[in-house]
Amino acid sequence: MADVDAAKALSGLLSGIAQRVYHNNEAVTEELLQRELYRELPREEFTLLHERMRGLLKSIAAADMDPAQLEAFLTAQTRRQGGGGVTAEQAAALSRFWKSQRVRVRESLLAQSRWEPGLRGLSWRVDLQTAASRGGAGGGGGPVALVELELGRAGQDSEFVCLEFDELKVNQLLKKMADVQESVDRIAPRT
Repeated sequence: MADVDAAKALSGLLSGIAQRVYHNNEAVTEELLQRELYRELPREEFTLLHERMRGLLKSIAAADMDPAQLEAFLTAQTRRQGGGGVTAEQAAALSRFWKSQRVRVRESLLAQSRWEPGLRGLSWRVDLQTAASRGGAGGGGGPVALVELELGRAGQDSEFVCLEFDELKVNQLLKKMADVQESVDRIAPRT
């Protein structure tokens, strides 16, 4: 029976860590988890267990481990010498937790990494002004680029922003985009 209780407590700890780290539930604190799940464990021992499980869960989530990767990772963790490894029971609990929560954790990580509002669509066209549209005046005008951006937040209706660029502004925009691409290439070269 003690093994079942230990497995439930560890499962609860992993769920609590995920609630705090991946689902932004501020109510789930380390103190709450100890009080509810590990009341008998000294504070220092609980802190070590909490940090170890939190670190392992972060490693697993950051790599978005598939079942084979997870098994290899947990096997390596059970073989570690000293205080950095996990027991077979802890590895089994981590495996069960990840298999059931992988999709939710991944969705949460993706949602946290998105900029809001997001670009949902973009359309553009180039218009040429005629003498009649300029009021009969000669000269000037030239082509005008019209850009419509569809922006939106998750679960909300889109908003539309219309932009108008003359040739000079288009060239300035293209130069800025080239500068951004050059900066990105310096950090993460294209393969």
